[in-house]
Amino acid sequence: MVFSQALLGAIASSGGLSPYAGYFAGGGAFTTVDRFTFTDDSRTTLATGLSANSDMGTAMANSNVAGYVHIGVEASRVDTVDKFAASTDVRSTLGSGLSAAAYACGAMANDGTAGYIGGGSAASGNVGTVDKFAFPGDSRSTLGTGLSVGRNRLAGLANSGTAGYFGGGYPPNRSTVDKFAFSDDSRSTLGTGLSSARSSLAGMANSGTAGYFCGGWTGSNVNTVDKFAFSDDSRSTLGTGMSYDGNGPGGMANSGVAGYVGGGDDGGNVNTVNKFAFSDDGRTTLSTGLSTTPYTPAAFANCEAL
Repeated sequence: MVFSQALLGAIASSGGLSPYAGYFAGGGAFTTVDRFTFTDDSRTTLATGLSANSDMGTAMANSNVAGYVHIGVEASRVDTVDKFAASTDVRSTLGSGLSAAAYACGAMANDGTAGYIGGGSAASGNVGTVDKFAFPGDSRSTLGTGLSVGRNRLAGLANSGTAGYFGGGYPPNRSTVDKFAFSDDSRSTLGTGLSSARSSLAGMANSGTAGYFCGGWTGSNVNTVDKFAFSDDSRSTLGTGMSYDGNGPGGMANSGVAGYVGGGDDGGNVNTVNKFAFSDDGRTTLSTGLSTTPYTPAAFANCEAL
């Protein structure tokens, strides 16, 4: 069951269910996890952050249950995956992390069923591996068919219940968008990829309607937002992109309401958070940004009633 934002706020204020929220985690030398409550976009910072600094991490969520952050560390690759319980924001660390230590992976999730972490830079080089974590037990398997090309600095997003997408990446900068059907985890590659080859981009999705790949690096920082309609995977590009040229932002969404893109490098690291209303793709900028200025923060969202 999905509740209205107003009802969730009333329930939360009476001490009942918690409101929906999105999270930006790590980035640069930070372990910080900022939480944005969707009822009013107010920000708090979790008392317990990540288990280690994450300068090139990625994240996914099983809404109503937990969010997952892979600790991406460029200087010393790790396989660590931190888990944050949606009901309490308490952090634990999975006993089985990635199948190989890596950084700059992409992630997406089939809500209620499984999460996927793919690509990245491992000791062996750029990989196309896609690890699958079955919810709620968090057991890990590795897909027989990985990405169409091994790459790092890619982004993921998902049309929950139908398919997940991994877009962009490096090296070299790529426009490739791979699609994984959740029914059997089979992979196809979209005939129309991103509007420009780029890496260090963010992904967010309005499940059932469209996915958005935001910002990135083409050889310079860009503010481009590409929108893929889930009905036919056709691509358009928003007339209004991000308010800044963002290399390495994080992205997450309150599905059915709005998507959020924040952090990254615009000639210097920023704490800006842009909000895109899914009703018309109109963009605003939150008056309260991130508590830090993170490069490549990982982002995830709990967008179902607890």
